[in-house]
Amino acid sequence: MRAIVFCTTVATLSFAALVSFGTEAAEPARPELREVRAQLTPRRFTTLAAEVGAKVQSLPVPEGGAFKAGQTLVQFDCSLQQAQLQKSKAVLAAADATLQSTTRLSELNSAGKLELEIAQTEAAKARADLSYNNILLGKCHVAAPFAGRVSEQKVREQQYVQPGQTLLEIIDDATLELEFIAPSHWMAFLKVNSPFEIRIDETGKTYPAGVVRTAAKVDPVSQSVKFTAQIRGRFPELVAGMSGRVIVDVPAR
Repeated sequence: MRAIVFCTTVATLSFAALVSFGTEAAEPARPELREVRAQLTPRRFTTLAAEVGAKVQSLPVPEGGAFKAGQTLVQFDCSLQQAQLQKSKAVLAAADATLQSTTRLSELNSAGKLELEIAQTEAAKARADLSYNNILLGKCHVAAPFAGRVSEQKVREQQYVQPGQTLLEIIDDATLELEFIAPSHWMAFLKVNSPFEIRIDETGKTYPAGVVRTAAKVDPVSQSVKFTAQIRGRFPELVAGMSGRVIVDVPAR
């Protein structure tokens, strides 16, 4: 009987000791440690293509060079298009002269209604051709849609290109953005305008940044979401394509 009581007492003491040890050993929740990578991307970028078939006369801005909005980036040799424009002007002048003569004859009842309608139609066709050739001639140079830099040249001077052929890839690097994938629960504390830092591998330096938007939906499989941010400030050493590690104070969960 005494042995049974002794065993029960020991068991009770052992359980209490375990509970006490577990309470003492419990540590406060630690911040989440996770490396999130981000890549620098230009705010705007596009590919420019030829709209006419012609020979490339000049590429005023070299690869890597900067340009202003509206500046000519590609100039074509449009001698043929220029000749077509002059021809259209001559055809229109002749059609207008014929129309004036036919109109006068019609007023004198010396020309029929059909002849007048044909003259009017020919003049309208000539005017449309002139407008078309004017527009075509305007495609003989490619202007920059925004200020930026030439990231890659796809053609060379004196090369003949076809309509739709890629000419240049350009970027607007005035403001560099960051794109990164992070756990979806970061949305609870990383909101629009939330500041953070990023350490860029290529420079070994840390730069300030801020969130500008988040993706419209969360990936339910990985429970992650895409964040887009901007580098705050102008740093000439930063170039699109560089990458680094996002530095964020993640609250303990």
